[in-house]
Amino acid sequence: MVNITLPKTEYQQLKRQADAYRRFVAKFFEMAIKDPIKEVTEDFRKTNLYTKEFLMDLESGLRKSSYAKKHANPTTKSRS
Repeated sequence: MVNITLPKTEYQQLKRQADAYRRFVAKFFEMAIKDPIKEVTEDFRKTNLYTKEFLMDLESGLRKSSYAKKHANPTTKSRS
């Protein structure tokens, strides 16, 4: 491991930037998941890059995810 020495003010600035980045990333991914599951899978389908099996697995995985169960709109939840 290599140690690097820098002024405390620079360290604090870098730490604030890292914290801000983490908060931004968390919000970004939180927003992405809020799209209806059907819309997400349809967007993947339209690219013609994925097999039907992959798209079915994707939709199933999204429906089963803990985040989707906690935050999804009731109309997008699986009817299990």
